Amino acid sequence: MGTPACTDPTALGLRPVAVRALAAMLGALLVACGGGGGGAAPAAPAPPALPPSDGGLDDPTVYSSEPDASLPGFVEASVSTEHSLQLDGQRLAYRATAGHLIARELGGAERAQAAVFYVAYTRPGLDAATRPITFFYNGGPGSASVWLQLGSFGPRRLVSGVPATTAPRPFPLVDNADSLLGVSDLVFVNAVGSGRSQAIAPFSNRSFWGVGADAALFRDAVRRYLAANGRSSSPLFLYGESYGGPRSAVLARRLLEAGVRVDGVVLQSPAMDYHSNCGVGNAAASCAPYFPSYAATAAWHQGMDAGAFEPWVADNQRFTDQQWAPVLGEFLLGRALPPAPLLAELGQRSGVPAATWQVTPNLGPTRYRELLRPGELLGRYDARMRAPLGSALASEGDPSQTWLTDSFVQGIAQHLGQELKYRNASTYVLFSNAIQFWDFRHEGRSLPDTIPDLAVALNLNPQLRVLAVSGVQDLATPFHLTALDLARLANPRVRALHYQGGHMSFLDDQTRPRQRADLQAFYAEALANRTAQAVSAPQRQRADISTAEPDRAGTPQLPGFRRPTPLEPALHGLPCDPCVPPR
Repeated sequence: MGTPACTDPTALGLRPVAVRALAAMLGALLVACGGGGGGAAPAAPAPPALPPSDGGLDDPTVYSSEPDASLPGFVEASVSTEHSLQLDGQRLAYRATAGHLIARELGGAERAQAAVFYVAYTRPGLDAATRPITFFYNGGPGSASVWLQLGSFGPRRLVSGVPATTAPRPFPLVDNADSLLGVSDLVFVNAVGSGRSQAIAPFSNRSFWGVGADAALFRDAVRRYLAANGRSSSPLFLYGESYGGPRSAVLARRLLEAGVRVDGVVLQSPAMDYHSNCGVGNAAASCAPYFPSYAATAAWHQGMDAGAFEPWVADNQRFTDQQWAPVLGEFLLGRALPPAPLLAELGQRSGVPAATWQVTPNLGPTRYRELLRPGELLGRYDARMRAPLGSALASEGDPSQTWLTDSFVQGIAQHLGQELKYRNASTYVLFSNAIQFWDFRHEGRSLPDTIPDLAVALNLNPQLRVLAVSGVQDLATPFHLTALDLARLANPRVRALHYQGGHMSFLDDQTRPRQRADLQAFYAEALANRTAQAVSAPQRQRADISTAEPDRAGTPQLPGFRRPTPLEPALHGLPCDPCVPPR
């Protein structure tokens, strides 16, 4: 890096809202501008001209998702814009803030670890002591939070038409009548190496690519957001999808151990124990917990009447637990083969012939997706979606993912650049290659089982509530397996609900309002059981007031809007969430 020229910040081409953060950086670099008596600094190249200011933020930093990438330094900066949303019969004003915060180590030297990219949607003027705040993140590992941000309960969403594949593309971005903004402020956080989050030297991106390091980094990002925005007294909720589920268990524990109260945890289609899922981390495990999802998928494709569907799902859960799982367990121990009448019933319920079950009793989800409808491929994330073999939608191995990706790439660019006025020339990375380097070891085991972490969190806060929400046609993290994993806790404060739909059940226009209603009830229950806290006068403040100056670390990159060469791909390989790739 060269030495920055000594000049007024506005001459560098930065927009006005960026000047405040840049001024802090220039103060830290006073010596380079002659303040230390070291002689004149060489002039920096003039930055390219920028269009007239619209009050937005042109972030000049070049971000990378490569494993060994790191920023030489960073200055926190963000841009806020004002919006409104028609929700539940009233017009709600809200503020959207997009930018970065610096996550610092807990205790000790408090070294800067990473510049964490986030988008927050908040309601101005409300009491920070009573207004809930929810942190959202996807999984992977390696996924950005875009799927939740533009697909679930934020104030804007993409209209995907799932499970049909007939909607116009790119999907239109519309106001979300099912947003949770009425009950909570919403902060969408991107893991290091995804979105535009990157490590700060001496750390590199891969420093945070492991179960424990990732959760600690998220803990420190949450701590910084709460401190910088005067939200330390706010009711706190976590919402993690897929690998974000196990992250939530470890993160809730880490936050509580650090003295940060967590009031609720939402697990969207989680993979809590990699050892129990035959399609993710343990091919030798019983695939019986997938069977209710097979039956739900077959019923969908056979056109089962909606009124009969939920009783069918419940019946197949009972059938699995009482009849199929015990017999399959004996078979996997090398004992008895499944009897012919049971094989016939498996065929009838699943839509796959009994002869297949006889040859492959422990039928896994990948093979099931290939067998149910010959000549077609079913989706992994949503098995209701299908595509002819050899078609473009089937070419990447999962039509339910391929259908979404391009529109989400374009949607986040439109939302950030045009609506939120945050601009950066680096690629917004939807899925990095973090999973190829991920350290899955946790608590002495080669793969994570995070149910014990959730147990510790529930013990640390006797009022903590946990809600799992799943789609019954999800063949990545089957809903029945989630219920079985959570049943190990034997805790009445933990519930598991399921809906018609896939991994991202909220994409379904019929399911999303139902899921939102259940989430609103969950928030109400968690808040009603929250112990009354004595809040001091300094803490009792409006939830939209920032209480901290921008943090800065190291020597930031030179100002001036720059385009990386070459641009990174938005996806480093096909999304695989959750999975453990071969080494």
